[in-house]
Amino acid sequence: MTQQTSAPAENGRGAGREFVVLLDEEHEPVGVADKATVHTEDTPLHLAFSCYVVGPDGRVLLTRRALGKTTWPGVWTNSCCGHPSPEETMTEAVRRRVRQELGIGLTEVAEALPDFRYRAVSAEGIVENEFCPVFWARTEDTPDPDPGEIAEFAWAAWPDVVALAERTPWLISPWAAEQVPRLAADRPPAV
Repeated sequence: MTQQTSAPAENGRGAGREFVVLLDEEHEPVGVADKATVHTEDTPLHLAFSCYVVGPDGRVLLTRRALGKTTWPGVWTNSCCGHPSPEETMTEAVRRRVRQELGIGLTEVAEALPDFRYRAVSAEGIVENEFCPVFWARTEDTPDPDPGEIAEFAWAAWPDVVALAERTPWLISPWAAEQVPRLAADRPPAV
């Protein structure tokens, strides 16, 4: 596993007010809410995504959440997570958020788990309650992460990621701990 730490940078990534799409139990949109206010002890179901980025050598990019994150600070997880804005497609959201958080472009994006949903409660008591399709993506770029989002990153062989999720799921985010075994069963890490 190759690991790097994000250097602080004044790059302006991640600035601006964001909104999330609220969903009913059938995963149909029912409204929008300010992302800054939606994640609480009683988070409504909303739309999100997770992405696993594969590099030119076939390894998967893992990230460690910034220590200043409200939930799961400092926890290792998938390459990128985010929320589509009300006016964008999931693929547009994946490309936008990967560019913002990781400073990389994507050559390919493919849906891997279209029906993934999870609920998790952080040690801080904040609830994640998301309908969260999962994507594979490819890049040829070297990450330049936003330090407000990502503390470190590492490239790992897919069998090592699967072993980590199966043997020590408590070392990674709860969503990644659920997603990786399903990805391993459903499809190899390629697009």
